[in-house]
Amino acid sequence: MDSFCIYNGHIISLYEPAISFTNRAFRYGDSVFESIRYANRKIMFLPDHIKRIKLSMTNLRMNVPAEFTSSNIEHLINHLISKNNIHNDARIRLTVFRNEGGYYTPETNDISFLIETENLSDSGYILNQKGYWVDVYAEIKKPINKISNIKTGSALLYVMAGLTKTSLRLDDCLLVNDNGHIIESISSNIFVVKNGTLYTSPVADGCIDGVMRKKILEIAAENKILAFEQSLTVHTLTNGDEVFLTNAIKGIQWVGQFKNKFFTNQRAVFFTEKLNELTKS
Repeated sequence: MDSFCIYNGHIISLYEPAISFTNRAFRYGDSVFESIRYANRKIMFLPDHIKRIKLSMTNLRMNVPAEFTSSNIEHLINHLISKNNIHNDARIRLTVFRNEGGYYTPETNDISFLIETENLSDSGYILNQKGYWVDVYAEIKKPINKISNIKTGSALLYVMAGLTKTSLRLDDCLLVNDNGHIIESISSNIFVVKNGTLYTSPVADGCIDGVMRKKILEIAAENKILAFEQSLTVHTLTNGDEVFLTNAIKGIQWVGQFKNKFFTNQRAVFFTEKLNELTKS
């Protein structure tokens, strides 16, 4: 059975050679992307994703077309979901890249976009039964600058951390910034729980400004759970009661062990239940 994607608003075969070798995303990582969850026949938090990718495009001096709106992208995604006969949950990837031309210096700031879908076996957000085993990846530190919070196609830092995760047989690695603060994991934001209060790395420390991170902070506020954005250190984690990771696709994954410290997961269970309520609202 053929699979389809959407390229600049048009349905094409996933195997159709629509992008050339001179594509700037391929050559220079000159692209931004969003990973979006489709759950219970609902595109989760799409306005937040569109707002973030448009802000990212603006920061990278890409032209944002007037028709690049949440409602138009929603229509295209639903069309693609139907075309690919997806009836359960799915991962959606929206990629925006600057049009080809030039070397490091672009010849244009006009963009193209690609929407892809991938079936997921899980229905709703599923909390991992066994806690993750994680440790710090400090071989390459993440710099703090105006693009630190953006999800770009330039992802070699995350690739190298992923290779280290595999070689050490970990479930994830935690990244640090130039100041030695723990800021995120390979594909997630990080939360620490101490005495029922949440602590998460501030975006000023260079972490990705995650959509799921934002939702957890909103749910915490709605349920009168204290939450603070502050720099995280190894001591913050080892002194915590819980540690959990958040991203738009998996929701929440709780950490069972960091170095010699073991954690519980009560808050992770609570927030996962709240997220699943949102898939039905």
